[in-house]
Amino acid sequence: MGRWSGTLKVPLFPGSRSCYRVAASLCISTSSQKPIVPSMNAIFFNGDRVRGTGNPVVEKLSNLETIAEIIVSKLSENCNIWVIEASKFNGPFAVYKDFIPSVNQWGEPKSYDPTGDSASTSTISLLSSCLKEVKNTLSSINEEPCGSEAIGSCFSQPKTLLFGFSKGGTVLNQLVTELAFSESKPNIVSSQHETDIIPTSKESLLNSITEIHYVDVGLNTSGAYITDKDVIERLSKGVSERASGIRFVLHGTPRQWRDSMRVWIREEKDTMVNLLDVESRKSGGKLGLCERFYFRDKLANMQMHFEVIEHMDVS
Repeated sequence: MGRWSGTLKVPLFPGSRSCYRVAASLCISTSSQKPIVPSMNAIFFNGDRVRGTGNPVVEKLSNLETIAEIIVSKLSENCNIWVIEASKFNGPFAVYKDFIPSVNQWGEPKSYDPTGDSASTSTISLLSSCLKEVKNTLSSINEEPCGSEAIGSCFSQPKTLLFGFSKGGTVLNQLVTELAFSESKPNIVSSQHETDIIPTSKESLLNSITEIHYVDVGLNTSGAYITDKDVIERLSKGVSERASGIRFVLHGTPRQWRDSMRVWIREEKDTMVNLLDVESRKSGGKLGLCERFYFRDKLANMQMHFEVIEHMDVS
């Protein structure tokens, strides 16, 4: 098995004026040079732009392809990585308006509303555009039509792992809200075929999520974490009826969790942890929770905010 890696610029929908930069690192067949079905898709939503800092660590870890390489090294070679950057920026501020319709001009959420399933629908469409572009690229190299292949004969639907870094955590909150209000279908049989490398519907995406990683998320206003009790309770009920569970991992640094000017970040995090902890004990092991604090003995700074991408423990 080999890999194809690169940065794509693709529309959200065919003909759409909204284009996204996405760094992709995908499994491909060594012999045919075609994409193959992975064991998992890891989707990483990036945050605001930080440029011109003069800090080589921050500059390196702001690079989408570098992030993709790091996530591959933490998971396995048998996974696909998609690192997504917002299509719109207001100065340095990422605005995920296609994923969260109720955001202000700085990309800060006014609310998280499952109506319309904006985040899951946009994720499916964007991954589809990306995969099509990768196949076109490989076809031009191989000078023959590029389909896809399954791995061996023991195919199962790839798992989905979600990562939200900094402002990217807002997309996770929207996806969690949509998952909480989605119809529970514990006995559903996947409609995917062996050639489906990515989830092909919002239902298959939501049903395939097994891990949700909040990576040093934070905002200049409220909304960095889910604090709605109803959302967490609905999520827990749905997860308890699924074949597989979901694990939440909250990764943080003093940059966010000890910010005396934005104390609500820590308060929201603690609220979400408490809600998840209560529901975890009710779920029979289906809803998992892990909290990891990095650089706890250091003073808060911008570099550690990015270094957590390298240091985070996803085991």
